[in-house]
Amino acid sequence: MKMEYHNPVLLKESIDGLAVNPNGVYVDVTFGGGGHSKEILKRLGKEGRLFGFDQDADAQANKIDDERFVLVPENFRYIKRFLRFYGIKKVDGVLADLGVSSHQFDEAERGFSTRFDAELDMRMNQKDELSAFKIVNKYPEEALGNVLFKYGELRNAKAMARQIVSARAENQIKTSFELKTVLKQFLPNAKEHKILAQIFQAIRIEVNQEIEVLKEFLNQIPELLNDGGRLSVISYHSLEDRLVKRFIRNGLFEGEPEKDFYGNFEVPLKKVGKMVIPSKEEIKINNRARSAKLRIATKK
Repeated sequence: MKMEYHNPVLLKESIDGLAVNPNGVYVDVTFGGGGHSKEILKRLGKEGRLFGFDQDADAQANKIDDERFVLVPENFRYIKRFLRFYGIKKVDGVLADLGVSSHQFDEAERGFSTRFDAELDMRMNQKDELSAFKIVNKYPEEALGNVLFKYGELRNAKAMARQIVSARAENQIKTSFELKTVLKQFLPNAKEHKILAQIFQAIRIEVNQEIEVLKEFLNQIPELLNDGGRLSVISYHSLEDRLVKRFIRNGLFEGEPEKDFYGNFEVPLKKVGKMVIPSKEEIKINNRARSAKLRIATKK
């Protein structure tokens, strides 16, 4: 099977999770190559509507020519604001595939992949000022260490940050391979790929403010969904999945909700079924699906 702009992960499962109403209003907040959106449109009738969000200018080339579809070139952290611009206050379902697209990984100059010697960039929105280069070369040592520890879950985060700061005092670290060389002592052969992936993940999350974006997005969902509306979220690492799981369970990211006199508490969403992971067959076709986790919820 040929890999396209982005092979949609858990395609059937995530769209089935939306329980699409043919006349409903739906949002695909991570449009990318349009794979999930096309499947939603197949299940919508003439009166149905679909809005796609994607801040990456490259995704605009994949816009679907369908009068029921609108592509919004913005970050999905602003979902409510831009839906209101189109007169939409409530929707019947929202899909989010939180992974980096295959296209972004495969375009060397975007700097997302450890495979290419590219400039340190990693911006999903090319208009953003913060890039991987700025983080690696400008962040104070403590802040850099915090990024690597918090978002990469790296035990050697402090030592890595110290090494980066020491190296950049001599010369700017401009490319992915230069960063790899600077951190060579932390990359034993057996674990080089895994540790590099964690380092790149940490920097990418900071560049794109992915955790903050996810929190802002999830906080808007209860008010945005109609009663009985569905949320379908695919995540790819534990940081995201924990946030999604906790929010579905109790409507918070930290702590526990307040209980009433009888020890009960109200939460806006209710989980639907169990967490879903890709089949062995899907992972064979698309190895990037291997870490995907799908969680589905409905508004009570």
